[in-house]
Amino acid sequence: MSLPHFFLDEQVLADQTQEQFPLGLSRDDAKHVKVLRLGPGEHVAVVDAAQDYFECEIKSFEGSTPVVVISGHLDAKPLAAHICLVQGLAKGDKMETVIRHATELGVSEFIPFAASRSIMRVDEKKAASKTDRWQAIAKSAAMQSGQTHLAHVHQPMKLAQLKQALAAFDAVVVCWEEAPGTALLRDALCPAVRNAFADRLAKIAVVVGPEGGLTQEEVEAILACNANARIVSLGSSILRTETAGIVAPALVLYEMGGLGAGERA
Repeated sequence: MSLPHFFLDEQVLADQTQEQFPLGLSRDDAKHVKVLRLGPGEHVAVVDAAQDYFECEIKSFEGSTPVVVISGHLDAKPLAAHICLVQGLAKGDKMETVIRHATELGVSEFIPFAASRSIMRVDEKKAASKTDRWQAIAKSAAMQSGQTHLAHVHQPMKLAQLKQALAAFDAVVVCWEEAPGTALLRDALCPAVRNAFADRLAKIAVVVGPEGGLTQEEVEAILACNANARIVSLGSSILRTETAGIVAPALVLYEMGGLGAGERA
């Protein structure tokens, strides 16, 4: 049985001088401990502010804060690749659905994209609170799924900002319903990632449009911002944006050896 997972924003466990010490959980995470009915003698997994990974045993409580001892240093699960999902802003709770499930898969980063056909609009006044909400969902999904890396959610970007952000990636995969069936994902990843970046973790951006899809102008602008950007087809089925936002990064992770694929040839 996997251990309950928690992320610490400020506390570095290696700096603790006492054998027993209060665990620096956020207020919401302390409530989660109560919901899980965790008590003395039970163990939790903790990723601290230094991204170090420990198993801790709960000894007692100070109010709602667990007092723990370190029972072991754990090996973090290696990432197959650093995947950034660029998700076209979608209406309703679709963004929350995509962020939750893509985090469970192992996506490391999210860029909500204010595409020209996005029905959902986020004004500057609400962007920070909306992003905080999405970040909280990503954290909850990481805890639930036992991830050892916490995904980062950016504030929504327009095309000009997105082009600057995508220039730094090793590969950019643009999922476009008008891409020919011969535009295969494995071909888009092969020259940029498998050959040139075998000695480090590859950074791959996966771009998915909103309900109305990406315009040709947006696709051309994204392709022009990175020499290793390619359009790809996800097959003949017409996928909803929230479906594509989960399927596309899952396929990339699998091609990179994640999701049980192991080492790929």
